[in-house]
Amino acid sequence: QSCHRPAGQRASQEPGSGGLPEGVEYIPTRKKGKNPMKPVGVAWYSLYARTRLGYLFYLRQVKKARERYPHGHSVPQPYCFPGVKILPIPVLSNNYSYLVIDTGSSQAAVIDPSDPLAVQAAIEQEGVMLEAIFCTHKHWDHSGGNEALCQKHNSCRVYGSTLDAIPHLTNPLADREKVSVGCLTFEALATPGHTVGHMVYVLDGAPFGSPPCLFSGDLLFLAGCGRPFEGSPETMLASLDVAMGLGEDTLLWPGHEYALECLTFASLLELDNSALEQKLQWAVQQRQEKRSTCPSTLGEEQTYNPFLRTHRPELQEAVGLWQGVGEDPDAFRARVLKEVRRRKDLYQAT
Repeated sequence: QSCHRPAGQRASQEPGSGGLPEGVEYIPTRKKGKNPMKPVGVAWYSLYARTRLGYLFYLRQVKKARERYPHGHSVPQPYCFPGVKILPIPVLSNNYSYLVIDTGSSQAAVIDPSDPLAVQAAIEQEGVMLEAIFCTHKHWDHSGGNEALCQKHNSCRVYGSTLDAIPHLTNPLADREKVSVGCLTFEALATPGHTVGHMVYVLDGAPFGSPPCLFSGDLLFLAGCGRPFEGSPETMLASLDVAMGLGEDTLLWPGHEYALECLTFASLLELDNSALEQKLQWAVQQRQEKRSTCPSTLGEEQTYNPFLRTHRPELQEAVGLWQGVGEDPDAFRARVLKEVRRRKDLYQAT
């Protein structure tokens, strides 16, 4: 596979006066790949996250996705820097695992190996040694391949938070702890909210002359964020702020291909956001060609992702909220985040 060097996003079509490009019919992703977290209620989430029923549901997901998408749900484009290669692996119906390779030593790490067969195929194709699994959280669609890959790769270690019941966890990590794999250095950041032990991983790009790379799991998506199953809006806001502190040039590698759904929802909130309109048109073209929409950058995300724009007056007005006299600014932003989340959940349910 040829590598794409992240010199910038592919040129977008000039935005027109309407929503989608002429002749394009948008079909929401919720009518395609099934996401087990969408029809969720408290009882269903408890069963999925805490009982064997969740694991059996995951096995069913894997089986159906392999049948429906034998070559993956998207066409991934590897990204290369001097000394490092990032290979997105499309798994299940809309997940991404990521194989990150130190090309000098052929040592590699994988983030969130949902389907061990797909990940193992990528490892064999690249001819690398798997040394580490970085698991963002416990949900089976992010951790289901841990055990099978460790059985096949004896030196492989599984990293993650002890606050989540991550399958086959061997090396617990604390907030801000760093792990080296060959010449690659990953930093773990605690980002609770989606789950109590959710972590994201940041690849230090400085040794390779590249920007940092954020593997965000279910914290942050292109134009979206994860649902706070195990945290409050205040907790989720604080975790999003941690991610945004990484810098605008940071490349965002999310855990799911949700771009069309998230951008379309965002466009209903901010009707006059030209950056959002342009990104939506670009994403429509990408998905028509079954191409992945990642990575974006954190700088980009701040221009169109409503969950990162809680400080913007135009978004606050769009959801009908105003800061109270004497109200703490972050408390107000958490109220805005809660309302945006509520509207997104209603949008998903329709």
